[in-house]
Amino acid sequence: MRIKIPLALCLLATALFSCNSSETDSETTSADSTQTTTAMNTQTSGLTEDERKEGWQSLFDGTSTSGWHIYGKSGAGSSWKTADGVLYLDSTKTDGKRDEGDLVTDKEYENFHLALDWKLAPGGNSGVIFLIKEDTATYKRTYETGPEMQVLDNNGHNDGKIPKHRAGDLYDLVACSTETVKPTGEWNHAEIKMDKGKLDFYLNGTNVVSTTMWDDNWNKMIAGSKFKSMPGFAKFKKGRIALQDHGGPVWYKDIKIKEL
Repeated sequence: MRIKIPLALCLLATALFSCNSSETDSETTSADSTQTTTAMNTQTSGLTEDERKEGWQSLFDGTSTSGWHIYGKSGAGSSWKTADGVLYLDSTKTDGKRDEGDLVTDKEYENFHLALDWKLAPGGNSGVIFLIKEDTATYKRTYETGPEMQVLDNNGHNDGKIPKHRAGDLYDLVACSTETVKPTGEWNHAEIKMDKGKLDFYLNGTNVVSTTMWDDNWNKMIAGSKFKSMPGFAKFKKGRIALQDHGGPVWYKDIKIKEL
C-alpha cells in the first residue's frame, strides 16, 4: 500500500536537511581555517610587515616550544620554558636531577640567515649550534656535528679566558674581530648567515666573524681544534639549529630565520 505524504511536509523536511548540511559544511570550513591561521601565526609571530615580505619566518611563537624538541627526543622537555615572549632554560634541579638537553629545531636548514636575541646570568654559558645531524646512534651531542656561535659571560666564566671561546666567536675556530658583547643581564642581538659555505656572525650589529666553510683553510682550522677527533663535525651542509643547554640559565627571544 502506498502512503501519501503531504507536499508541505516534504518541503519542510527538505529545508531542514539543507540547513543542517550547510551548518556542517560551515563548521568544517571554520575548523580548517583555524588550523591554517594557527600555523601561519606561528611562522609570522613577532615579525614586521617588511620582514614577512622579505621572507622571514618566526622560529618562536612567544608562548610555546612548538617547532622545537630536545636533541634525540620527541618533545621539548621540562627545563625549556616560556614566559612573557621569552624562551628560557630553567636550570633548577629537583632531587638533584632535571630534564637536560639542547633544544633543536624540528626542521633542517641549509642556506639561511638566523637572527635572535640572548642574555645570560652572571657566569652563564650557552651557544647557538647549526648544521646539526640528528643521528643519536652515531652522534651523542649536537656539537659533534654542528659549529657553534658562542654565548658566554666573558668575565664570569672560565671559557672567557680561552681564545676563540668568547661570546660571538665561532667556537674554538675563529675569534671575533672585535668584541661587542653587552654585560650580563642585557640583551644581545646575534645573527648567523650561512650561504653556500660563506659564514658570517654578527653581534649587536657588527660583523664579528667571516670565514668560508669546507675549503682548505677550514680543514686546517678543524685539524688544529678540539673537533679534530670528531669525524662528523661540520661535515653536513644541511641540519638542525640548536640552543645549547650548558647547565645554567639563558634567555632567548625574537628568534627568526630567512632561508636563502
